[in-house]
Amino acid sequence: MASSPTRHSFTALDGTEIAWHELGEGRAVLLLHGLFSDADTNWLKFGHAAEIAARGMRVIMPDLRAHGHSARPHDPAAYPPDILAQDGLALIRHLGLSTYDLGGYSLGGRTSVRMVAMGARPERLIVAGMGLQGLLETGRRAAHFKKILRGLGTHERGSPEWMAEAFLKTTGGDPDALLPLLDSFVDTSEEELRAIAMPTLVVSGADDRDNGSSEALADLLPQGRYVEVPGNHMSAVIKPELGRAIADFLAS
Repeated sequence: MASSPTRHSFTALDGTEIAWHELGEGRAVLLLHGLFSDADTNWLKFGHAAEIAARGMRVIMPDLRAHGHSARPHDPAAYPPDILAQDGLALIRHLGLSTYDLGGYSLGGRTSVRMVAMGARPERLIVAGMGLQGLLETGRRAAHFKKILRGLGTHERGSPEWMAEAFLKTTGGDPDALLPLLDSFVDTSEEELRAIAMPTLVVSGADDRDNGSSEALADLLPQGRYVEVPGNHMSAVIKPELGRAIADFLAS
């Protein structure tokens, strides 16, 4: 197994350069990070990717468009509806993956669901840090983050907006790229969710209600299974229990 991650890139359908990171060998699992984050922050820094790779998995982690080492275009035309899901599907084609698992945290979880709705067929799906409401109605969360990005430097210290801005600074996020990205979010219907037939792990922090109920999402999915880990939306992703829950599911 590779002892350290490697970084690569490919060109998306519209010419945008998308970076992706890889760790380990074996069955492929594609993991997508959350908004304002990147592959290193969500999957590598706190050991989740290493935990999964140690179970004999090839962990593939793109930096989503407008994040990390991927291109960050400012032109709104670079962010049509479902562009992140389109990029994910393009990466699967680029890598020639026929058998793989798929998942993500927060925006990455929502994007994984959109990929399945658009035709991706992973053997197993992971939806972390995401609840039913966050899939059915993306506009509320998009509006929340637009408020954050348009009011940088004005948020009350300690507020959720201030915390999100502080996180954005730690990852070096580009507000001029992230703001148009928010208009690319697409709702997923209950009918589309009920059509997700593969085994699905729904995992979230015990105190995470940012995107509605994860338990309700697991109940709606034909093969959904809910696992609770410690923390809220911001803290659960740094705790080892998250990586172990995903690794256990993938190795089962």
